[in-house]
This record gives sequence, structure tokens and C-alpha cells, in this order.
Amino acid sequence: MAVQVVAGVDIGTGSARAVAIDRAGRVVATSGAAYPSSPCLPVGEADPAVWLDGLGDAVLSLPCAAPLALGVGGHGPTTVAAGGKLALTYRHPVGASADFSGQQEMQAALLKERLGPGTRPQQMWDYLLSCLGGRSNIQSVWPGLEPLTGFGDPIPVASPIGVTSGSSGLPAGILLAPGSNDAYLTSWAGAIDTPGRGFDPGGRTGGLGVAVSSRDQGSAAAEGMPSHVPGIHIVGGPVASHGAMLDWWSEVTGRQVADLLGAAAAVERGSGGVVVLPFLEGERSPRWEPRLRAEIVGLTQDSGVGVVTRAILESTAYGLAHIAIELAGQGVELHRLVSSGGPSRSQLWTSIKAAVLGVPVDVPACDEMAAYGGALAAGAALGWWPRPGDGMVGDWPTPPVTTFDPECSTVYEEGLRRFIALGDQAVSRLGRD
Repeated sequence: MAVQVVAGVDIGTGSARAVAIDRAGRVVATSGAAYPSSPCLPVGEADPAVWLDGLGDAVLSLPCAAPLALGVGGHGPTTVAAGGKLALTYRHPVGASADFSGQQEMQAALLKERLGPGTRPQQMWDYLLSCLGGRSNIQSVWPGLEPLTGFGDPIPVASPIGVTSGSSGLPAGILLAPGSNDAYLTSWAGAIDTPGRGFDPGGRTGGLGVAVSSRDQGSAAAEGMPSHVPGIHIVGGPVASHGAMLDWWSEVTGRQVADLLGAAAAVERGSGGVVVLPFLEGERSPRWEPRLRAEIVGLTQDSGVGVVTRAILESTAYGLAHIAIELAGQGVELHRLVSSGGPSRSQLWTSIKAAVLGVPVDVPACDEMAAYGGALAAGAALGWWPRPGDGMVGDWPTPPVTTFDPECSTVYEEGLRRFIALGDQAVSRLGRD
């Protein structure tokens, strides 16, 4: 008899990733579907049909029995015009300096301006599920958040909203459940539910979120996102281009990422004094300055490909540490980090993060934790475990982890100081323009 599974799909920037898990939370199968090349669109605009095709392909590629239920989440804030005419993603400049809700509502206003006042906005995952057979006039709401204006009737994340109709090649009758933003799903899957426990979702962007007690942290917690566990908030923020910086370097050098990581491993800590500011698309937390641009500082004739690659890896760790320093100034301490996404597949990259942050880093056996969170939403819709906000610590399964312990390094301490100082100088130059 085939093992009963539920599946989650994370709609990423370049591909859809699917994870199937059983009732014990064990990963039964994974798959991915890269999006085909499409006509050039302005930065931050997308054709949602590409995501729908990728979603279907990823689920159909899972080497296991058809899932009983399907949960979907993805990058955000991302807003789709109902009917699928156009989508605006988190990369769009409108509302870039606002919080998630503010940015999404500004995206909705721009869609109405361009497509007509009757245009109805939808969250990306709500739209995609409606195309598969789910209810159309709803918006899934993470516990503790306010509904978005004009996005449909609010329902809790992980609520059953219908079944697949047989479109997109998927079998009919699969229960559909909306997930949420990839950061929320990753925090759920990584059990970021105890004060001091943090996460970096990795991927094209990345960031740092740290769990705090809603009662003890007061105003600091109010500025964060609610956890899947009552009484816990997650504070911190996303960055703009951590994974994207290494992808850019791969394109520039014409070398595969794996080859670049091998070259970086042969370079000493500190990258020979080379420091990278990974601001390809501006920077979000903690600077929130979209005008910033990437820089490579300290190059010499001896600075080869491996040196620059290692400096890129170190810069992403410095970026997380900069957020951690800002949080520490508000009384929020990071004690342990869960790292997932593409960067977590590199032992070198993960060990650098552990050393720079000075905390143990756990890498789950499933590196697609946002998709795992989508699977948790699917299982919750079946009643396998509670919806987010309805359970307590330990009520949900999590993948096993490998732990990377930190190694103290004065080289990294100096590198972090230089990274922050160079960023401050870059912001100062913007003020003089």
C-alpha cells in the first residue's frame, strides 16, 4: 500500500520546488521545475501563468503517490491581478520601503491604476490555488495579521478551500490549502518558536528572523511577524540579494556555483582583505535603502576568482550579523540559527555563517523548508496537525538537522566592522548625490 503523503510547493523566483511528506513529517519525495525563459518584462513584473505551469510540473514530478492535499506558498509580497493578466513581485520598486502589507497594498493600487479600477488583487498563492479549483474570492491570513484591503474574504492559512479540478495536469480531487509568504512557511517548518531561535531562509535573497516573547519584548515584537505559536513573534528582516550575488558572480565568471565554492574553500578567512557589499538590488534590512548598489572593495592583482567568491560568502554572513547587531541593541539575542535554501547545501558557506554569527547553525535534512511549510499547511487542512496559531511547541513535525558549531575568529570580527563601515560610507555618498 502506497504511503499517504501531502505536498507543499514553494513558488520561487526561478523555479517551483515541491516536497512530499508523510504523517510523521518524513520527507518522502522532492522535485523542482525551473521556469522557461519568457519575454523580457520590467524588474518586478511577472506572468503568473509561468508560476502555474511550474507548480503543476513540480507536483507531477514528485516520485511518489499523488498527495492527498496540496499547500502552496512563495515569494512575497507579490500581488496578482485576478484573471492572471499581470503580477507585481517583491522586486518591484513600488512600496519597496514599506512593510510587507504596505508594499502589497501599493502593488494592488498600481495594478488598478494600470488595468482599471475594477481589477481585483490576489495574493500569489491564493490566485494559483483558485486556478487549480480552489475558491477565488478569498485571502489567506497568517495568524495575528490584519487582512489586506480588497483582497477577498479572509480565511486562516491552511484552511481547505476546495479540490483540484483536473487542470494543469494534476489529478482531480486533491484537497487545496493556501500557505503564505516563504519566510512565514520557513519559520513554521524550522520550528522558530522559542526565544533566541532564528532562521535564514536562504535562496535568492535571505534574511534573519529571531523568535522573541511577545510579552517580554513589547514594542519590538509588535514590529515583527507572528510565529505559528501563540505568544511568540519573529523580529528581524529580509535582505535583497545574498543568493543573487553568487549567481551574478557565476554568470560573470562563466563558472558553475559548485566550482566557485571549491575555489573559495582554498582561500583563507578574510579573503585577503577583499570585502563585498552584496547590494545588487539595493538593500532591505537593516538599512532599507533601495538605491544602494553592490561593491567589491580591496582588490589587488592577487585577487583571483576564489578570493572574490569567498568574500561574497563572507559578505552574506556579515549581512546577517549586521541585522543581529541591530536586534541586540533592542534586547533581542540570537542563540541558534536554522539555515535552509541553496546556501545551506554548502558546508563552507554554512560554517562561515556560524563563525561570523557566533552561534550554532542547524541545517535541516530538507533544504526546501518553505515547500516543507507548504506541506504542513496541506496536512493541517486534512487535520493531521493544527493550523498555525492553533498549536503549541512540538505539535508539528520538523526534519532532522546537522549542526555546525561556531569557531571564534578575530579575522571575521574585523571583517564585520569593515563591512558595516563601508556600508555606512555608501549610504553617506547617496546623501551627497
